[in-house]
Amino acid sequence: MILLAVYLESVGKNVTQIHPVPHLATVESAKQIRIESESAITGNRCYWNMQDERTQGRRWVLSSFEETRSAAAEIANVAKRTLSIYTLDLEPGLFDHDEFLNVAKRLVLSKRYGRIRVLISDPYRASRNGNRFVAVGRRLNSSIEFRNVHEDYKEHREAYIIADDTALLYRGDSTRWEGIADTYEPAVAKRYLKQFDEIWVASETAREIRELRV
Repeated sequence: MILLAVYLESVGKNVTQIHPVPHLATVESAKQIRIESESAITGNRCYWNMQDERTQGRRWVLSSFEETRSAAAEIANVAKRTLSIYTLDLEPGLFDHDEFLNVAKRLVLSKRYGRIRVLISDPYRASRNGNRFVAVGRRLNSSIEFRNVHEDYKEHREAYIIADDTALLYRGDSTRWEGIADTYEPAVAKRYLKQFDEIWVASETAREIRELRV
């Protein structure tokens, strides 16, 4: 489970603020906004410094399905080698939208070593829904692989997309659309990629996907 907190450093006093991301609502006196995440697997803390001086990439907060759908395609478009996706149920309307599918197909068809890995935490829920991403995965099964999250990791509620080890879209609650996206945050991306890799190795091929309606 990922615990999140947002800290706002205001000048001279503590304030409380409603943030568009749920459960990210603690505000304390400091000089920066940062998002802190703590992994139950690694115990690591990851920070997005929301007011640092950017030299490359961009970071933005997501508060709706439409924003998340657009951000998913933008983050995926950063990938030059791999996409690593942790999802509840393949999220119809997100991963089977043309904008994302076009980016995904371009990655695996135009890049010699392009690869997409998908971890599904609720495969039975996914199997009840049609999803065009699955159809693409079947056609390009040497480059796109789906696995069911191992039972030992089912407590994880988050959802995320990691492009290479550089960019990511993160939602603390996979049942909600609020989150944060960053096209260049390698330190945070690598931490979540390490978590993803651990779960990937422990998980098995998603057999339900073979029977999924598309």
